[in-house]
Amino acid sequence: MTRLYLVRHGRASAGWDTDPDPGLDEIGVRQAKEAAARLSVRGPLPIITSPLLRCRQTAAELARLWGVEPRVEERVGEIPSPEGVAMSDRIDWLRVAMRGTWSDLGPTYVDYKNRVVSTLVALDDDCVVFSHFVAINVAIGSAISDDRLVVRSLDNCSVTIVDVVDGGLQLVESGHEADTLIR
Repeated sequence: MTRLYLVRHGRASAGWDTDPDPGLDEIGVRQAKEAAARLSVRGPLPIITSPLLRCRQTAAELARLWGVEPRVEERVGEIPSPEGVAMSDRIDWLRVAMRGTWSDLGPTYVDYKNRVVSTLVALDDDCVVFSHFVAINVAIGSAISDDRLVVRSLDNCSVTIVDVVDGGLQLVESGHEADTLIR
């Protein structure tokens, strides 16, 4: 059995419709430090992070505490927006998508979901994975056989714990939920 600690990144300095790769704002930096302090007793463990700046910055404090180098893994990255959707329209697309299922979104997004799950179940060692709201919801949905994009309204720097058992994911503990989905 492999235990995975899935951490949603800290609060970003810009919205999904204004910056393709924002870093953390002041609150996000504080959230990352608090998450690192909570997680530090569990390791050191390997750290995996989405390539996006907000995840890499969230992972940095825990990596510093443990003296480990995070491994960047694009397959735990953000859900891609559809081709042809302008940056300013991404939030509207995401709001609609988040009310539905992976099946509703079609093969491109089912492939994204399957890549996230296959990447997680292939991990052989307990580790901390810094990722995104939707990607962590993929893991939760897989663990409980729920096809919805949003199963839990995970807060920034919440920690969801899943175990990899017999080639699948089992939900151990869902992360703290937020009051809002998209700012």
